[in-house]
Amino acid sequence: MKTVRKLIEVALPLDAINKAAAREKSIRHGHPSTLHLWWARRPLAAARAVLFAQLVDDPSSRPELFPTKKAQDRERERLFGILRELVKWENTTNEELIERAREEIRVSWRRACADNADHPRAAELFDPERLPAFHDPFAGGGAIPLEAQRLGLEAHASDLNPVAVLINKAMIEIPPKFAGRPPVNPESRKAALTAKDWKGAAGLAEDVRFYGQWMREEAERRIGHLYPKVRITEEMAAERPDLERHAGRELTVIAWLWARTVRSPNPAFADLEVPLVSNFLLSTKKGKEAWVEPVIEGKDYRFEVRVGPPPDVEAAKKGTKIGRGNFRCLLSGSPVPYSYIDDEANAGRMGARLLAIVAAGDRRRVFLSPDSESETVAHSADPSWKPDLPSRGTWASNAQGRRYGFHTFGDYFTPRQLTALTTFADLVGQAREKAHRDAIAAERGAGGADTRPLRDSGLGPLAYADGMAVCLSLATSKAAAFLVTQARWRAKEGKSSPAFGRQGLPMVWDYAEVNPFAGAGGDFLGIISGIEKTVQNSPSSPAGHSAQADARVRAMGTDEAVISTDPPYYDNIGYADLSDFFYAWLRPMLETVFPSLFATLAVPKAEELVATPYRHGGAENAEVFFLDGMTKAMQQLSARCHPAFPVSIYYAFRQSETRDTSGTISTGWETFLDAVGDAGLDIQRTWPMRTENATRLVGMETNALASSIVLACRRRPADAPTATWREFRDALERELPPALTDLQKAGIAPVDLAQSAIGPGMAVFTRYAGVRYSTGRKMTVGEALAIINEVLDRTLTEQEGEFDSDTRWALAWFTQHHFDESDYGEAEILAKAMNIGVEGLVEAGILRASRGRVRLLKPVELPDDWNPATDRRLTVWEMVHHLIRVLDAEGEAAAAQLLRRIGGPGETARALAHRLYAICDRQKRPADALRYNTLVRSWPELKRLAEHDEGRPQPLL
Repeated sequence: MKTVRKLIEVALPLDAINKAAAREKSIRHGHPSTLHLWWARRPLAAARAVLFAQLVDDPSSRPELFPTKKAQDRERERLFGILRELVKWENTTNEELIERAREEIRVSWRRACADNADHPRAAELFDPERLPAFHDPFAGGGAIPLEAQRLGLEAHASDLNPVAVLINKAMIEIPPKFAGRPPVNPESRKAALTAKDWKGAAGLAEDVRFYGQWMREEAERRIGHLYPKVRITEEMAAERPDLERHAGRELTVIAWLWARTVRSPNPAFADLEVPLVSNFLLSTKKGKEAWVEPVIEGKDYRFEVRVGPPPDVEAAKKGTKIGRGNFRCLLSGSPVPYSYIDDEANAGRMGARLLAIVAAGDRRRVFLSPDSESETVAHSADPSWKPDLPSRGTWASNAQGRRYGFHTFGDYFTPRQLTALTTFADLVGQAREKAHRDAIAAERGAGGADTRPLRDSGLGPLAYADGMAVCLSLATSKAAAFLVTQARWRAKEGKSSPAFGRQGLPMVWDYAEVNPFAGAGGDFLGIISGIEKTVQNSPSSPAGHSAQADARVRAMGTDEAVISTDPPYYDNIGYADLSDFFYAWLRPMLETVFPSLFATLAVPKAEELVATPYRHGGAENAEVFFLDGMTKAMQQLSARCHPAFPVSIYYAFRQSETRDTSGTISTGWETFLDAVGDAGLDIQRTWPMRTENATRLVGMETNALASSIVLACRRRPADAPTATWREFRDALERELPPALTDLQKAGIAPVDLAQSAIGPGMAVFTRYAGVRYSTGRKMTVGEALAIINEVLDRTLTEQEGEFDSDTRWALAWFTQHHFDESDYGEAEILAKAMNIGVEGLVEAGILRASRGRVRLLKPVELPDDWNPATDRRLTVWEMVHHLIRVLDAEGEAAAAQLLRRIGGPGETARALAHRLYAICDRQKRPADALRYNTLVRSWPELKRLAEHDEGRPQPLL
């Protein structure tokens, strides 16, 4: 068959994609992330761009249409123009633009069908009237299947995790099933339905709003007394001038802030429960400061809210904490160690005491001192049920792995929170019954006589009610992340923060008990609103399918599909352990709707493709399990991918894992690449997507995910040759340097460069059936990565030959001394070796020499009136550091003006910034590494601004 290279195998407008992905992180309204929490979701912009580029021909593969390089470049830029618009969030529902993208995909597909009309299976594989199906075997949060559906492909999503399967059903399966139907609720039916065209899933979304609002109102009727308002008395207003405007009014409580307590370990206070407070700050917004003052009264204490900045800010920040998990007794000052706290908690002796009350005032938060009535009401709640699913202390509490009394997931909630959540959960079933009756009464739309449930592909009233139950259950499950004692109060923003701020449930000592009826964070109607918008914005065609499946055994519901997937990242995230928190609530609500999906007591874990040592008897066995399982999963992908398209695979890595003595290698990355190669996949290109942290450098010592590397792979030909070690190395040294230059020109951030350059290197390695040494032994992936890193380091070093002598001296000096002082004699020896003098370096404006000592000038020390046009000894070193100086002080517009004045040598300056970042990275100098990384990250925008300003009169420097 004829294989045509796709856009993803040649070129991408990477900066536009990364910029859109970074922006998307701050978008909430209508974004699928508001449907339900999932960890490490791919940005829609990245998923959409990768899929489009995976499906559309690169012009260089169509010489019959674009015979010259100029014509190919012009056509590629036209496609880039579509892509740049396609990735913007505001264009997510721009049907005209989306249709343009779909047509480009259809055009490429029709060409592929014509090319392969004589293929033996042409009728199955190359039907010009029907695009191939899409499948993601590690669907997770569903961003990739959702975007495949948006681009016109029938989407199949599968995952071993039932919570992920449910999220995908709500996004890609349920909305198309009921697209085009008006809502069934009686309120909407009474309105003039003919006056509104219920396009797509708008009718379904309207019913989500209606039945969700009914649940909220009914819940407030039943348990609203547990969430009383607070009255501002005249006496309170007299003591607090900030309360005068609210005197005599009742205010809605947004949250009650609690501190956990244990008995004091000091025998003199053993009968007193002392608070474990991480900080006493309530609001740090300028002009709106508030804090809690502990007032000690003999052998007792109380809390009083004060407004204004605390007299001792540092003391307020510390609370009663003296270290990680260690506190002091508020009355005696005695240490309260975490081992003692853990013992007390596990013995059932951990309590809680009210710190403060947060209420909704006139356009600002009102902070009030606790009162006994509020505590009494909170303790009066008597829940009828709580989840008894066991929670693992080693992941679910703090970093030390202590349980702190959390033996089941029900232990994470207060009685009031359990009462609220069980009330909402009970109402899901009742709302489902109401929706069923209303759908029968409506007698509208297709499938009115269909009595099958949703699990049996039903389309009638019962299936519709099941679909409503899915959406409402997800709302209740999401509410559990707010109505839990792991929710925090964030003084800086003046709002609550739900659990799972990171991939775990760390211990929260002073927590926010939010009011689900307050109209603030955690409000049930707010959660419903997010789900309503997500459903409304979901594609209404073509069909989507979500099913539970093990990627190692059954990689897809359909053969010969387009495949794009985001598999687990070795041991980074324990999805199954984490999602048990939600499964504990979802299972009782939906086990009758999807009995097979919720057949197990907990989320399946033994088969989960994560290298978790505790499950497999240690790290070594966990690695073997991951490699074996991922290889089988990749083999499924390789065997069942459509031959006309590359496979795209996302893989994230932890920044701190990527350094060892042989270069940029991590256990997870190496093991994953092993699996890809063993599965017979040939890596064509790799693309770094800044999907995790797009605007700043991750701390050198942290494990935060920095990037996703997207691999574009093809099935390796059965007759692929075997190479010798020398043939592999020669090919690597021939192909890696120009690939590295292309990556630098494409604006790859220095923090990503080493990992990105592995792609072209692995493309050489994986094209062979194997690489063998002279002894006959086969080269491992780890050995190949070490050689790739060696060639990469040498290539970066050789780029120094483009620098002027002064810059080469400064680079060598910086490597040894950074911006620190050292001996003049040492500087002179190095300068003579490069045939320059120290005096000349001082004249060049990059060095300061005084009293036998020399040092490089920092960017902030460089002169403000520097003009490259009049500099008699212009150096690349100066260019870089002046650009950093201006970028830091005046921003991108001013730095772009300077770049325009620098002109052509600017590209060499970017190469130097890459090199300096690598040095700072290796030497663990994060602050300076950040500056060089930021400069390169800003480079495309600086160039754009510089080109935009060209020809305009500029002020003299």
